[in-house]
Order: sequence, then C-alpha cells, then structure tokens
Amino acid sequence: MTKISHRPFCLRALSILLPAALSLAGLISAHAQNGATVRSIEVKYVGPQTLSRERILSQIRTKVGQPYSDTVVEQDIRGLYSSGSIQNVRIFGEPAGDGVKVTVVVQTRAMINEIEIDGATKVSAKRLRKEIGVKINTAVNESALQEGRQKIIDTYKGRGYNDIDVQFRVDTDDTRGTARVVFTINEGTKGTVSRINFEGNTIFSDRVLRKQMKTRGKTLIAFVDKSGRLQETQLQQDLDSIREYYQNHGYIDIEVKDVRRERVRGHMNIVIVVAEGPKYHVGKLTFSGEKATTEQRLRAVIKMKEGEVYSPKQLRDDAKTISDAYGRGGYVDLMVAPKGAPGGPQTIDVSYKIEEGTRSFVQRINIIGNTRTKDKVIRREIGVAPGEVYDTVRVDISKKRLENLGYFTKVDTYPEDTGVVGRKDLTVQVDEKRTGSLNFGAGYSTVDSLVGFIELTQGNFDILNWPALTGGGEKFRARVQYGATRQDFTVGLTEPYFLDRRLSLGGEAYYHEADFLSSVYNQRNYGVAFEIRKPIGSYMALTLGYRLEDIDIFDVAAGASTDIQVEKGSTVKSVVTPSLIIDRRDNPFLTRRGQRISITPYVSGGPLGGDIQIYGFDVTAAQYFHLPLDLILLLNGEVAGVNTWGGPETRTVTTLGPGTPPTVITEEISNVRIFDRLFLGGSNDLRGFAFRDVSPKDIHGEPIGGQSLARGTVEVTFPIVEKARGAIFYDTGFVNKGPFDYSNPDIASDYGIGIRLDLPIGPLRLDYGIPLQQAGNNGGGRFNFNVGYQF
Repeated sequence: MTKISHRPFCLRALSILLPAALSLAGLISAHAQNGATVRSIEVKYVGPQTLSRERILSQIRTKVGQPYSDTVVEQDIRGLYSSGSIQNVRIFGEPAGDGVKVTVVVQTRAMINEIEIDGATKVSAKRLRKEIGVKINTAVNESALQEGRQKIIDTYKGRGYNDIDVQFRVDTDDTRGTARVVFTINEGTKGTVSRINFEGNTIFSDRVLRKQMKTRGKTLIAFVDKSGRLQETQLQQDLDSIREYYQNHGYIDIEVKDVRRERVRGHMNIVIVVAEGPKYHVGKLTFSGEKATTEQRLRAVIKMKEGEVYSPKQLRDDAKTISDAYGRGGYVDLMVAPKGAPGGPQTIDVSYKIEEGTRSFVQRINIIGNTRTKDKVIRREIGVAPGEVYDTVRVDISKKRLENLGYFTKVDTYPEDTGVVGRKDLTVQVDEKRTGSLNFGAGYSTVDSLVGFIELTQGNFDILNWPALTGGGEKFRARVQYGATRQDFTVGLTEPYFLDRRLSLGGEAYYHEADFLSSVYNQRNYGVAFEIRKPIGSYMALTLGYRLEDIDIFDVAAGASTDIQVEKGSTVKSVVTPSLIIDRRDNPFLTRRGQRISITPYVSGGPLGGDIQIYGFDVTAAQYFHLPLDLILLLNGEVAGVNTWGGPETRTVTTLGPGTPPTVITEEISNVRIFDRLFLGGSNDLRGFAFRDVSPKDIHGEPIGGQSLARGTVEVTFPIVEKARGAIFYDTGFVNKGPFDYSNPDIASDYGIGIRLDLPIGPLRLDYGIPLQQAGNNGGGRFNFNVGYQF
C-alpha cells in the first residue's frame, strides 16, 4: 500500500483550481488561429518549480517564430507526460498582435531527495538501494516504486525469506517540491522449501506427483536452478498441474483438500493433502454428422475406446486426430466438438459432433508481411501448391518449418474464401525479426583451455542484395577465436536451396593454429572447404565434401624423436569426403530416443593433387533408449581406419646433436602423416585418459597416432532436478599402429560419473573418468569439462 503525506492547504487549493484553470485555458485556446506565428512562449507553474523553464521548452516542438498548430500542441502534451516529470500540463494559445502567445501551464512532480530503507537486517540497505533502481533527484514515479518494491521481494525470496512483506510510502514537501521515499520491510522468518510431501495419495507416489510441479525442494545447485523458492502464484499453478495429471489418468473427482507449511529448524516442508476419488472409464462412444467417412474409420483413428480409462487430454487429442484426418482430405471448415457426459457410476459417455463443410483445393498462395525476406525463401518451405488439396496437416508442417527458420517472430497460416465453392487461398502472414547477431564471450574446456571469441552471423543472408545483404535465406558466419592454446579464423557461407532445390551448398575459408595437440610440436591448418548436402526423406542425407588445405608442423622440440622430426614442414592436402548420415533422434540437444549413424569414407591425392595420398573411413553410431524414471541409455561406438596408396613418400629430416654437426636423414616412409592418424582420449571418447593419449607412442612416450581405431561407450543419465542430470559411464577402445588392423588390440577402458547442466551460456558437461585398463597409458583419475553442444 502506498501512502502520500498531507499537503498544505494552499497547495491543495491550487490542485483543486488547476482543472478549472485548464478548462478556461482550453476555451481561450479554441480561439487561437492555426497557422499564426508564435510570438512568445510563457511557462507558468502550479506548485513548486522542480523543472526549469529551459528544460520544459526543450521537450516541446512548439517554437517561437514557427506556425501555431493544435496537432503539434497535442503531441507536446503527450511528450511532456511521457517524460515522467510532469503531473499535469496544459498548453494553449491566445491572440497577440499579428501572432499567437503560447502559455504552458504545468504542475511538476516532486523530486526524490531521500530513499530510506527501514527494517532491513538480513540484506544491507546499500544492496537494496541498488536493487530498487530508483535514483535520487528523479521525479516520483509510482510504477517505478512498485517495481522497486518487487525487486526487494525477489531479493529476499532468493535468500529463502518467503514471508517477506514490503511496503513503501512517499512523504512530500510541497513547499520545496521534494519527496522522501520510505521502504518498510518485514523480513519474516527464513524458510527455504526443503521438501514437498503428499498425504492421501495411494495411486501415484510422491516422486511422481513432485514431477508435475515447478516448485521444488532446495538442491545443492540452488544457485543455478533456483530451487527452494516458494512463490504463491507458481504453487497454485502446480496444484492445477496435479489435478490435471490425476484427471488425465481417469480420476476426475480429484481434490486438493489442504496445503500445509510446516517449519522445521529454519526450513519449510510443504504438505499437500489430496482426495483421489474413483477412476472413471469410457461408457458409450458415439459420432454424429459424418458424411465423407464412416463411423468405423473414425473409431479406428482415435485411441480412447469404450471401456478404457477416461482422459480429458486424450479426448482433446482424439478430436485433433479426427480434425487432421479430415484436414488431409481438404476439409478446411471442419468443426469437431468433443463432449464427455456422465453415463453411469464411474463412467463417462463420449460423443463427437462433426460438421464437415466442403472439401477445398488451393487456388493461390498469398504471402504478406515480408519486407526483407524474398517470397521464394518462404514459398519453398510450403508443402502445398496451387491446384492441390488444401491439406491442413501439410499447412501446419509448413508453418513449423517457417518458424524454425528463425527469420520471424510470428507466422500465421489461414484459408481465405475466394468466392468459388471448393477453392480457397492460403495466406501466409509473417512478422520479420532481426536475423543477424554479433556475439562475443569466453569459454573453457580441458582440451582448449581458456578461449575468447567474437562471432558475426546472419541467418537470412543474401550475397547478391547489396548493401542490405539480407533476405535470401543464406547462412553467413564469421568467427575469430583466440586462446591460450589455439587461434582460429573462419568465414563461411551456406546456400540451403542451391539452384532452388533441396540441395545445400556451403563453403568456408579458415585458419587454425593449435599447440594443444602435442607437447613437442605445434600445428597450423589453413585452406578452403566446400560441402554439398542432399536430404533423402525425413531422416537421411548424403553429403559430398572437398577440402584443400596447407598443414604445417612447426616448433618441433629439439629433443623430439625421429618419428616426429620427420613430420616437420608444410604439406598440401586435397581430399574428397562423401558421407551418409541417418539421424532419427527425437531431439538433437537432449536426446531420449532414436539413433544417429554417420558413414564417411575419404580419399586424397592422385588426380585431386596435393602432397598426400591416403584413403580411409570413419563410421560412428549412437543409439538412445528412454527407460522408466526418465533414465536415458546411450550406446555409442566408432570404427575408423586410414592408409596410404600409390607408393612410399620420401621425407627429409635434419637432426641437431650437441657437439656434432647436423645430420641429414632422407627416408622413404609409407606411414600416414601424423595429422591424419587416429587418436583416442579426452572428453569426447575415453574420458579417463588425457587428450589423444591412447595411441602408439615413440621412444619418449609421446603419442604418435595409429591407423586403426575402435571404441565404444555405454552411458546412463538420470534426472536430478530440472536442467540438471547425472551420468554414469563406461568407455573402452584401442588404437592400433597398422592400417585396418583390428586384431590383438591393446584395449584401454575407463568408468566414471558426470553431471549435465543446462545453463544460459549453453549445456555444461563435467565428467570424472577413472582408468580400468591402462594399456600402457598414463593412469589416475581425470576431470573433463566442456561447455557446448555435441553433434
């Protein structure tokens, strides 16, 4: 509640007389002539002058020497009110010689000269003043003070004070035009929600019912997931969710009898008392109004049959299924009215009243609202064409595809009558939004260490539309990444509909420099890459990639073995990489079921040019299973191999020894170069080992890679709280030196635990792996830390 102090009598009188004065001013203003020149402007104050004459004149468009306009005056009045410093204002003009004299009558708001925090002991007054956001020497604004009050409440609730009560009052000194704002705080008792229990529930366990609620007991990561906070509005929504959950399982008479708050040593337990009631089943199931189909066909498409558990949600879903079945045949004007009515003891009769309308075909497709995006970019996402049946299901899919483009804040699709029976226009209305972004930030992982980046992206790029460069549906990306162990520069462009077909063509130019690949050398890659991608059905795609790059091994340590010394220098690589990708995951970010398979052979050299002649393959597969209690089982595996072709390669290496002249060694070597060899270890495969440590090694124990690889992972994740999951995993694999050699492997394996957090900056994966079989590699437990999505 807000309290305003009493004003002196003279000021109250002025406040009463001001409306009358303003009305009289309006009568005078009515006689002013629009277009007459403004000769002077006078500012008159009702009450204290807390805003200077110059400040007021600077905020209006009416100026001396300009024509007088009632329209401009109305705009000036609205502008002064919107400034927040004016309580009442009137502007009028009156004849003055050959022009107009303008008078501005204002009553300004009191200015805040003091903010007092009363009753705060658990949070400092200094901290609360910052949270409020209201500043000294600003005009009194009731809305801003209410927002400040709510911010104080949120601050206390964030610390577990759910009984917090905050009021404020404004003490005004009308003689000076100043105000003192006092926030009075009753902190109450700290009572973080510790646990939520239920009474009276026999059908569903406490655990199941808690999952229907967003209010949760405090967890160890409460600072991230904000658990333990009690908000009455959210609690009421949670109770509605519990009722809905019961009703959708047939318990229509469910009641929440009571909600108790029990305090135990500074913590709060919430006890929800329910009365479940009996379970209801479907009695009679009837249809009416169907002409284009039969009752038997309608019964076949719905899931809730006679004798089954009655569910309001399933009733709505079945009505949608009937609508979709008709919609596929072009019945745009269809109306389906589902109804459940008591049919006897613990039974509910279900009926569907159908009004079919007329079957319709598409006459034209109209697109409105796009000022930047080309029509063809929108039309190619629409799954129906003029002359075809108006398939409402395909129209809905088209709408979702347009929304998924990320170009629009809103997409609407609706039919419009054409005046011809059986013909309708499909209208697609879009509201465009900004599709470009400039992002910068920093990240850290156990592989890359600390990395900073800046990235420019445009999701609706058009290279031919200069200078706007938007509207063509192309994807542009430029990224600079610089860190303690790597430097990356990338610029790329992708056309998702090359030649106006479902054929994606992309290209990029890049420069990568890394010193985390080895402790005895650094590696630099720069070049260009192109990829063409063709979807096959809904879950499969073929890609063909080409890459031309220069690879430089430099800063090789003087004491490195000959195996690594021979790798020093610059090499040109030209490689073609076809791929087959099958992706049936339900969600690429948090997958619960489905699979992803990637088959990628590659070849370089020969007619392609370059210094390297190799061929190889990489096959990866992942299968996800959704188990009870929201457990997710992942089986993941990879097999890869690489070899040279076309004869041995000659390499020269110069070695330096203390006290001896340099020795030049020229060798014919048929092994694959070190940057094309295979390694395991790190956060993406064998998590109990250092990055790339699982590999054949030289005489100094430095990993030098192999030509055959196989690995597998079994991982189970489980929910902890919303946006947090735990993980238990087992990894195993090996890398053999010879090409395509999977016999007699020296297997390394590990097991461990982890946590997955969905943070605003992206998903965080933290794993701790412990080697089981070391296979000659370094032992000991190892943390692996990653922020970002895995694809």
